[in-house]
Amino acid sequence: MKTLIAPSILSADFTRLGDEIRAVETAGADWIHVDVMDGRFVPNISYGPIIVEAARKCTTLPLDVHLMIVEPDSMIPAFVKAGASWISVHAEACPHLHRSLQLIRSLGAKAGVALNPGTPPDVLDYVIDDVDFILVMTVNPGFGGQQFIPQCLDKIARIRERIVRSGRTIHLQVDGGINQKTIRQVTMAGADILVAGSAVFGTGDYGRTIQQLRNVAQQGPERIEE
Repeated sequence: MKTLIAPSILSADFTRLGDEIRAVETAGADWIHVDVMDGRFVPNISYGPIIVEAARKCTTLPLDVHLMIVEPDSMIPAFVKAGASWISVHAEACPHLHRSLQLIRSLGAKAGVALNPGTPPDVLDYVIDDVDFILVMTVNPGFGGQQFIPQCLDKIARIRERIVRSGRTIHLQVDGGINQKTIRQVTMAGADILVAGSAVFGTGDYGRTIQQLRNVAQQGPERIEE
């Protein structure tokens, strides 16, 4: 699969969000990542469907909505209506995970499962036929700008093995501490969608940064040292 770069607008300048979204699209981003937090599942609050609706008016790129919220089923229809293309829900927040995934798909969006760093990949075994992508958190969710947790590399590789065994085309997304020092490690482990927040929006040249991230991700077999 092609390596996709998905800048997270959590790190964008919200006083000029539309300009920021258009800028990263022009710079070569593949998806726009939208982190939704409710202050309950994670210790922070971000934004709701109205921001997704506004973002949809600013870009033709897929909107990748990561729901870090409890009871996501109650909000999934609103996010799809607002323009979400891909929606991930946390396995830890869904008592009926299969039902949540089916709801997303029934509304016409692509469905994903997100896993916290401490959640084992076994939770995927009984829903892997119902997902379009899997999101591995490589930091504990709730805040941007955290450091990558290296123990998650083994989990990424184990999930990639599960995807291969399934025989299905399933994207493997990684979010948390992604930068030019970690991006090659996660792609070597099997990730093909890379969420980058401050690593993109914290720089002065989005186009150059995105191209550099893509180039590093696609380099040869040698791993970057810790």
